[in-house]
Amino acid sequence: MDPHLRRDDGFSRVEQRIDNMNTPFTHPVRVYWEDTDAGGVVYHAQYLAFLERARTEWLRAHGHGQELLRLQHDLVFAVRAMTIDFRLPARLDDALQVGVVLRECRRASLVIVQRIERDGVRLLDAEVRVAVLRASDFKPRPIPDALYPQLKALQEAASAHPQPSNPTNPSNAE
Repeated sequence: MDPHLRRDDGFSRVEQRIDNMNTPFTHPVRVYWEDTDAGGVVYHAQYLAFLERARTEWLRAHGHGQELLRLQHDLVFAVRAMTIDFRLPARLDDALQVGVVLRECRRASLVIVQRIERDGVRLLDAEVRVAVLRASDFKPRPIPDALYPQLKALQEAASAHPQPSNPTNPSNAE
């Protein structure tokens, strides 16, 4: 059985996972044939899957598996809106890093910024607005009191240590 499902409150932190809370979270992704078009370029909709996986692993790395949240707290996160800036294409067999940073935590929503890079070159930027819903009826709900301070701490850590700009062309800085 998953040790995360045995926690009493579902929101206890795993110390070894949060020691580096100020370190930006990244999730590795390899590009396979199934991710590309006939020319070996990643199909634009596949980036959404890469971003979703990274957000899920970000939650898990902070001790909050989505199944645990659903079962113990009747909570799910749903993407409400997303803005994506496609900068450069990813290609077959690329090793990508998908970053996740919590920019804003409100009582019933989150704003997450993400980026996808290959060898330190930014390929994509995304801003994801996430609604907090009851799993039982998909109606808005507040973030549980036990989870909210932990998410706020992640937001504060991110704002205290902003990520350096990494434009695709260093001579064309943002």
